Amino acid sequence: METIGFVGLGNMGRPMARRLAQAGHAVRGFDASPEARERAALDGVAVAGGAAEAAADAGVLILMLPTSSIVRAVLLDDGALDALPPDAIVIDMSSSEPLETRALAERAAPRGVTLIDAPVSGGVRGAEAGTLTIMAGGPAERVEAVRPLLEAMGKRVVHAGDVGAGHALKAINNLLSATHLLASSEALRIGRAFGLEAERMLEAINGSSGRSWSTEHKLPDFVLPGTFASGFGLGLMVKDMGIACALGEQLGATPALGAQALALWEQASAALPSDADHTEIARWVDAGEGGAA
Repeated sequence: METIGFVGLGNMGRPMARRLAQAGHAVRGFDASPEARERAALDGVAVAGGAAEAAADAGVLILMLPTSSIVRAVLLDDGALDALPPDAIVIDMSSSEPLETRALAERAAPRGVTLIDAPVSGGVRGAEAGTLTIMAGGPAERVEAVRPLLEAMGKRVVHAGDVGAGHALKAINNLLSATHLLASSEALRIGRAFGLEAERMLEAINGSSGRSWSTEHKLPDFVLPGTFASGFGLGLMVKDMGIACALGEQLGATPALGAQALALWEQASAALPSDADHTEIARWVDAGEGGAA
């Protein structure tokens, strides 16, 4: 049985690795956190002592890490790329920078290793349920070769284009998602100030043209109950928004609204705790921050 290496066993990576193990794959994983490694061991994942050990002789290496710089460090500095056999496939499922992804793919190619990008949307719930949307970038035949693995973790796999296309699409998606959530939070604040009940507003909006994933799920599931427990950090959302806006600027397609939304999210990030969930942007809006009062 071909071994699948998996580096990054946090909120998203752990349930994704677990689903692969439950599907009958031999998964050997690593995370910098000892606690994460212990939890993964309970899920049927063989725990490695480092990234290179997780990658050793693996036909596929999956990465679910916070940033492009950490992806680069794992592959190049920690020796994961050198540990892979020729013809292996690296699947970077992190929310990485598209141009950096292309550069890493070029570094991998001389070794006979193909790097494809396959970031996800759907959050921790989607990872646990196996209902993620996966946006893949890379050579079509290599994406097809790992499609069964991707389908064990998600219900929708979209081949977005060449390497880097998945990461570009994910950043664009999160720019939209973040803008929706900010606008929806501001709209609820206006309605409350008028005397409307949030639940009644969402009931009407979700049957009307103003609905979005934020009004249908994020606000009722995490904001109104006050749990703010989506499992996706506010800092990570700001990072993804920044990737999308920077990409637009580099391509001569600067997003005016996106840039304004990013500036407000950055203000919220500076005001809220460093470990704040991204849905806490609504709490920041309700407090009247950022000139919203």
